[in-house]
Amino acid sequence: MRHGGSIIAETLLQHDVKFIFTLCGGHISPILVACSEKGIRVVDVRHEATAVFAADAVSRLSPAIGVAAVTAGPGLTNTLTAVKNIQMAQVPVLLLGGATATILKGRGSLQDIDQMALLRPLTKHQVIIKRGKDIANEVNKAIIIAQSGVPGPVFVELPLDLLYPQDLVRELYGLNTDSQKMSWWLEKYLQRNLDHIFTGFETTPKPIPEIMCPMPVSSAIQKASKMMYNAKSPVSLIGSQTMLNVTQVDNLVQKLASLGMPMFVSGMARGLLSKEELNIFRHQRKKALQEADLVLLAGVPCDFRLGYGRQINRKAEIISINRSRSDLYLNRKPTLAIQADPGYFFSSLPENQLENKVDFDTWINTLRQRDKERLEQIHEQSKISTNYINPLKFFTKLDKHLKDGDILIADGGDFVATASYILRPRSNLGWLDPGPFGTLGVGAGFILGGKLTHPNATVWGIYGDGAFGYSMVEFDTFVRHNIPLIAIIGNDSSWTQIARDQVEIFKDPVATELGNTKYHEVVEALGGQGLQITDKKEIDDVLNTAKDFASAGKSVAINVKIGKTDFRKGSISI
Repeated sequence: MRHGGSIIAETLLQHDVKFIFTLCGGHISPILVACSEKGIRVVDVRHEATAVFAADAVSRLSPAIGVAAVTAGPGLTNTLTAVKNIQMAQVPVLLLGGATATILKGRGSLQDIDQMALLRPLTKHQVIIKRGKDIANEVNKAIIIAQSGVPGPVFVELPLDLLYPQDLVRELYGLNTDSQKMSWWLEKYLQRNLDHIFTGFETTPKPIPEIMCPMPVSSAIQKASKMMYNAKSPVSLIGSQTMLNVTQVDNLVQKLASLGMPMFVSGMARGLLSKEELNIFRHQRKKALQEADLVLLAGVPCDFRLGYGRQINRKAEIISINRSRSDLYLNRKPTLAIQADPGYFFSSLPENQLENKVDFDTWINTLRQRDKERLEQIHEQSKISTNYINPLKFFTKLDKHLKDGDILIADGGDFVATASYILRPRSNLGWLDPGPFGTLGVGAGFILGGKLTHPNATVWGIYGDGAFGYSMVEFDTFVRHNIPLIAIIGNDSSWTQIARDQVEIFKDPVATELGNTKYHEVVEALGGQGLQITDKKEIDDVLNTAKDFASAGKSVAINVKIGKTDFRKGSISI
């Protein structure tokens, strides 16, 4: 029987949606059942935030939009941090939320709250659908808005009586039974509401709108080209926004390679580290920015990560390309501001536009020497003895186990931040991190989205022990849905990134200490495969064992006992 849930599923199929992430609830059951019937894989998780993070990863790693569906009330409130993270990371995600029946809104029904008031500040579009004939049009509109301009999350609220079959809704209204007498006016009132919902239910939806993407104008491209040509010590900063069009990433790599400019990467763009033909540098970025005569900001605002613009040479010319007008001018006015998609900006540059120009060899060699010196320092620091295992030593060994196509999931914390200095992604889209909001707990959802969109890739989740606590129960999800992965937990029984500065400044570790939890045993209890490393001599053997288990379809977690270092001392941002 066709119902509102069926229309939702049919509409999602038109957008090539292959997965919907959820935690079940009576308000949304018709959506889940219909999606399952129509071939959309329903992936149920143990916390609603995980569902939203998984949808986030799908949007980042595939051309299709990620979709999550949650039930009303607490089902929705549990997603708020994840939705805010998506907003900050500028990722298009569709969030479907159940709600009480239209006739019961504001009457004290179960889990009836003002959901729009909660989602309005966190989403770029929100709508309550009240008629069946509007479902397809409104969902289509929301998906297009999510992907247009500055991408972001959108929210569609769907009342219960809009989703269920008409006969069941009539029973809900009490119109199909004689057991309960009702007044004439009440019956008319209920029938009128029913007619409002279902009249025009079979109406053919409007054509799907086009995604609107800001494109660079030719005059701006010409001016930027001239500035790049005249630069002697340029630096490009490539951010996540440049990677939005995942189908064009290979073309982007070719274009960046032809430019030959030195660059630093952040967020999703860290996957470009897999390409040796690019002049990408990882270390001494601040020093490079202080010496550069031209800085090209591709989807990178002058926020805390750039010292609010103070890290950039005050005499340097700045070209800023960003979909967001506010980010273009954040904290520091650029010499040339281009409101456009950064990926399209690079593709629009003339072929061989830096041909016949004196190359950047001297400048690049300077940056390369600094990179080499810093890597040598890290190598020496990896030799320092600590309790259990020096995390620098561990990541140096882990990097040698990664292969082409692997995906690295970074869940946050000191251990993960240390990994970013050493681990080299192995594919264009081979690195996922929370983004500028710095949210902990993204790991499980990102792993789900990563593995489902790239089933042949080995997915590595990198967790601090604090971050792992947010979502370790999702190993139950991995096992139930046959999601093979390798989760690595850096266990030093501490919120180390916080404790390092807090103890030095205030001489008190209060609230920063964790227990010596046997995470590998927890994972075993949830049906996964648990391993432990307590000595550096065990690293290679255990990693090989983990890869064998993952190849055999197992969900694996490695509890790595690590010692404390001062490698990232003073790293807290304000």
